[in-house]
Amino acid sequence: MIGFVLFFAWLGFGGDYILALATSDAGPHAYHHVFPWLGIVLTLTAIITASYAYKTGPEKVLWSTGAREVIDPQTDGERQLVNVVEEMAIAAGVARPRIWIVPDDDPNAFATGHGPGDSHIAVTQGLLSICNRAELQAVIGHELGHVKNFDVRLMTTLAALVGAVLLVRDGMGRWMWGRGRVASKAEEGGKKGAGPLLAILLALWIISWVIAPLVTQLLALAVSRRREYLADDMSAQFTRNPLALASALEKIEGATAPTTSIKRGAAHLCIADPLGRHFTNHEGWLGDVFATHPPMGMRIAKLKGMGYAQLKKEGGSFTNSALA
Repeated sequence: MIGFVLFFAWLGFGGDYILALATSDAGPHAYHHVFPWLGIVLTLTAIITASYAYKTGPEKVLWSTGAREVIDPQTDGERQLVNVVEEMAIAAGVARPRIWIVPDDDPNAFATGHGPGDSHIAVTQGLLSICNRAELQAVIGHELGHVKNFDVRLMTTLAALVGAVLLVRDGMGRWMWGRGRVASKAEEGGKKGAGPLLAILLALWIISWVIAPLVTQLLALAVSRRREYLADDMSAQFTRNPLALASALEKIEGATAPTTSIKRGAAHLCIADPLGRHFTNHEGWLGDVFATHPPMGMRIAKLKGMGYAQLKKEGGSFTNSALA
């Protein structure tokens, strides 16, 4: 969050400083940039935009996926889902979230909302089709871990900030290239000797605007990857059955198609990358930078290690009954 604030401060007040340098040698009747209106306007615009996106974020995410709320369950699968959510909400010590089903055959799930008192859990139709009760409990436990840890509020805020950067960047781009003020002032300042420093700062500022969406998206992804491990641990704590989540993740990972109903803006909310798992399956620098989730193999191995340690402590052995 500090990174977002500092990045906005550079884009706004850095632009003010560049304009001040560019107009410092202007004539007595020319424009002199002395008041940091650009930084103030940019920051206020970003705050207002992010605030609106944050308040309406959960509804927009659910709407974008085509999810329908389960109010009166009609099928055995829907009734089991409602029962499991109610059970796991009690285990997690949170209020029962509203329940949604996404009409998509790819298995996936996500949570959204503003906290334990205002949360939503959505699962795809594909997840209901492939998971037994224990695996479904584990997946719901994972999502309730996000709810209990206020991850849903954090990730909604991060998504809103990413959207704010995109919106403000587009507006500033039209202002800069449409009127050409910054470039013309920089050129004028350069002729009068304000020169190398101004040219360097202007180049860095323009590059910052170009890469702003990428930088903010990478910051959001970095937070998302760390929170996934914590939610896995919370699921194991709630269910006392880490092997069930490991089995569910293996089934989810075995799905061949991406979750087409869930778009890029909500990808970091899901239990598994809905965009095809291309970068998620790579360990190392490539996966760390571009993946929405940590490598599935590492998550599964960690859960299996927890499960085997638990079975050994209890004096049992690993059998299929652990997943029943």
